[in-house]
Amino acid sequence: MKTTISVIKADIGSIAGHAVPSRQVMGAVKDYVKKSSLVIDFRVFSVGDDISILMTHGQGADNPLIHKLAWDAFKEGTAVAKEQGLYGAGQDLLVDSFSGNVRGAGPASAEMEIDERPAEPFIVFAADKTDPGAYNLPLYSSFADPMHNSGLMLSPSMFKGFTFTIMDVSHTEGDRIIRLNTPEEIYEIAALLRDNQRYVVESIHSRMSGHIAAVVSTSRLHNIAGKYTGKDDPVMIVRTQGSFPATGEVLSPFEICHYVAGFMRGSHVGPLTPVKVGQEVSYFDGPPLVSAQGFCVRNGKLTDSVDLFADDPFWDHVRKKAAKKAIAIREQGFSGASMLGMNELEYGGIVEKLGTLDKRFEIRKK
Repeated sequence: MKTTISVIKADIGSIAGHAVPSRQVMGAVKDYVKKSSLVIDFRVFSVGDDISILMTHGQGADNPLIHKLAWDAFKEGTAVAKEQGLYGAGQDLLVDSFSGNVRGAGPASAEMEIDERPAEPFIVFAADKTDPGAYNLPLYSSFADPMHNSGLMLSPSMFKGFTFTIMDVSHTEGDRIIRLNTPEEIYEIAALLRDNQRYVVESIHSRMSGHIAAVVSTSRLHNIAGKYTGKDDPVMIVRTQGSFPATGEVLSPFEICHYVAGFMRGSHVGPLTPVKVGQEVSYFDGPPLVSAQGFCVRNGKLTDSVDLFADDPFWDHVRKKAAKKAIAIREQGFSGASMLGMNELEYGGIVEKLGTLDKRFEIRKK
């Protein structure tokens, strides 16, 4: 039997601005999914102001019944958010009616259909106040760089490398993708992944087995709505061990707390900070956050989870490092590298302001 692992997330309302969803909203989403006979197992969790639904089922990826289940669950949660007067109720539900797939409708989704191994460990990542490109460097590091993945040198099951499927998320007429192989094309992969706002890892496959190793949600909300509606807050699933990197090799690059897009109004730059599941945000609507939960799955049934960035005190040290990096770049305010370039701000009010100012420029006569 094939098992499908699906993670679908949305921001449907939050307490105190963009801090955290209420228990009642979370409960409404959970209760709705619980009534469904479509799923084998599920979990509902949050990071920042986003709610994610993790589901296992046998319906395959992009199944309209599964996607409608998530959509309707978010609608139920939105109704509660409106009753409570939460900020941004239904913010990520960008269309009036469901049309078969949440992609292009606002929620983010990452899904993989797998043949379960005898032991099937995987990690679910959920990020807030950032965009899908935030995973570019960690994925490159854990699947292509022996500085983080010693298995590339030590494990014969990884000697052939991996295939990266990379999407040009600025192309809105369709999914524009390229497939590049490691180790032969690591420089080409690096040349693309340096641009987090345009080129995003969509998935990674083992070249030894052909099996899928990782999948990322690649939706850009401003491409859907045509205006700024919040950051894209991506989710990701990564299988670990065996012919894939070990769990520790996947987590290792997150110690860097590398700078990514996000923070206040999604218009700034900040360190991607590893946090516990359910972490709220408060400092300048950030910093950009990422949580990681480890599971095993057997016949579609999930084990208890381990909160990989919370249960090990090592990550407390990393969070102090991230705080120093956040404060350092915020001290620049709006100046230079602390804000995103105009290509990412084009959906905000600053474009109107600059357009007005542009008309007031004059050519000085000699």
